[in-house]
Amino acid sequence: MSIFDDVSAHMKDAMKSGDKARLAGLRNIRAAFIEAIKVDGSATLADEAAETILRRLAKQRRESIDAYEAGGRTDLVAEEKAELVVIEAYLPAQADEATVRGWVSEAIAASGATSVKEMGKVMAALMGAHKGEVDGKVANRIIRELLPAG
Repeated sequence: MSIFDDVSAHMKDAMKSGDKARLAGLRNIRAAFIEAIKVDGSATLADEAAETILRRLAKQRRESIDAYEAGGRTDLVAEEKAELVVIEAYLPAQADEATVRGWVSEAIAASGATSVKEMGKVMAALMGAHKGEVDGKVANRIIRELLPAG
């Protein structure tokens, strides 16, 4: 069963159980999927495309959470966090920091980067090899720790 089909089935379950918070998150996910299908012009959505959409939605929710926390809007923070939990349920697990640190070291060696100015090379090597497994913010922070400011 595809991610799109899973979301649709879970949406029906959430409607039947009356779980409004989960239903809202699933509706947003499904709307993003349907929009991508319309833009693409295909009849279905590949799981890879669905994961890309889910990662984008998760990133948007994290940014919204940060903005709402800065603005003191705890009610909206709670809503966004609830949606983020629903979105992350469909994403593959992210690698832990120790694993990412090892991958970053490998990417630095492979790219030949010698300073933070060459972060783009390292990120390209890292994301090329481990797309979907690495949180970009975590990778960015680790790269800055491991490379001299130069």
